Amino acid sequence: MANARSWGIALSGLRGDAVQVDVQLAAGLPKLLIIGLPDAALGESEHRLRAAMHSSGHPLPAKRLTVSLSPAELRKHGAGFDLAIAAAVLAAAGIIDPAGPARNAHLGELALTGAVRSVSGVLPAVHAAKTLGFSQILVPAAAEHEASLVDGINVVPIASLADLAEHYGAAPGKLTTPDDVSTSFVIDADAGAQPDAVGSDRAQDLADVVGNEAAVRALVVAAAGGHHLSMIGPPGSGKTMLAERLPGILPDLTADAAIEVAALRSLKSMSVGTTLSRRPPLQAPHHSASAVALIGGGSGMIQPGALSLAAHGVLFLDEAPEFSRRVLDSLRQPLESGTVTIHRARGSVTYPANAQLVIAANPCPCGNAGAAGLECRCTPHQQRGYLSRLSGPLMDRIDLQLRVERATVAQARMAAAGARGETTTAAAREQVQDARARALERLRSFGMHRNSDVPGHLLRRPELRPAADASAPLDAALQRGQISMRGYVRAARVAWTLADLDAADRPERNHITEALFYRAREC
Repeated sequence: MANARSWGIALSGLRGDAVQVDVQLAAGLPKLLIIGLPDAALGESEHRLRAAMHSSGHPLPAKRLTVSLSPAELRKHGAGFDLAIAAAVLAAAGIIDPAGPARNAHLGELALTGAVRSVSGVLPAVHAAKTLGFSQILVPAAAEHEASLVDGINVVPIASLADLAEHYGAAPGKLTTPDDVSTSFVIDADAGAQPDAVGSDRAQDLADVVGNEAAVRALVVAAAGGHHLSMIGPPGSGKTMLAERLPGILPDLTADAAIEVAALRSLKSMSVGTTLSRRPPLQAPHHSASAVALIGGGSGMIQPGALSLAAHGVLFLDEAPEFSRRVLDSLRQPLESGTVTIHRARGSVTYPANAQLVIAANPCPCGNAGAAGLECRCTPHQQRGYLSRLSGPLMDRIDLQLRVERATVAQARMAAAGARGETTTAAAREQVQDARARALERLRSFGMHRNSDVPGHLLRRPELRPAADASAPLDAALQRGQISMRGYVRAARVAWTLADLDAADRPERNHITEALFYRAREC
């Protein structure tokens, strides 16, 4: 009887747990048994391992092999445990020194040829291994660049079972390497990558927006305070153009936020690039998206949705009234809390949901209601019913509500002649960074960094109140029922952002009035 041990990583969302892989090689009928709550993909590891060992020139011993994955009560998903199982089996069979696998983490799927394939979630698994105290992790060679984005842990690329054996001291040639291991049987790290639906070209400049300075101003305010934004206007008024340029004026991500964004993309098998991107993400799902696609979920391993993939960036919902109302309303709680917890019968997973929501909508089904010089073909009932698909509680969570108009003939001619808008992306980003620096200085002691994060009770503190007579318009709007108490708090947050943009010590009456304009404007 021989025993050996190795380690794998079980992911639950972005969190990882160490899984001890124990292998016992004993006399008996040839059989490989995996215990410890494996799912179907992991249960098939026996067949992949048997074929991979045979292809590598060293078939599994004709004995009884028992593989135990502990803790036994923790469910294990996917084929990413293949490499850990293979390492323990090779150690139990006497091919490699058992001491090596017993102290390292392993991640990878076996091909039938003996090659090691990449799997989803490499980056969060490596980050979890580092957090759990491992100093070294073995990963598929195709995922080396992704795994190397995590500092503080030694990443060893493994292309085949032969590489695994040689890394742990087996004599070269003990196992054979498949001829095509570097091409046909190794999944490229970018395979299945899903680029952002909108705005993948970050070179688009805010100066491309000609003649709509009010909308540009609202965009800068949204970026400076982290506020949600809605734009309602006829087709061709520039709503999508504006939304595409919002990520460009947001500040760079911190290192921790960039790792989190990359880890979420890794869970969805999306490309994370060869270097860690510090630019905020943009997600723009189609209006046919389901609640699961938007919020996250699924059977088996719970996957993040578009809201979480847009964390620390922008979630853009174009043609928002065309989304299912149930899908839109599923955003309400995550937008308020900044996280989304997805519950299933077998457990729950929490993902970040701190994205800025930007919605764009036509004012009616034909799009022409209220537009100068355009005839609306919709009945009053159709006009009212169209925007009513955006529920009151959802709109109440959107700080900046803007009407966007089409460019005039003169403005269109200026744009055709190459004219540029007054505000460039570089200038707007500098404004945003200065405003956020002021907010951070004020809010650091409260553990926050953006005005949109400030809870209502803190806004009543003396150091966070507006000037003495400044809040009179806000009080009056609340008394008349034009805004709710949530709207009162959100308008106060916007007023602080406007004050930060003007380098004012606290909001004045003009800041309160402009904040109310963004909330109470009739669209």
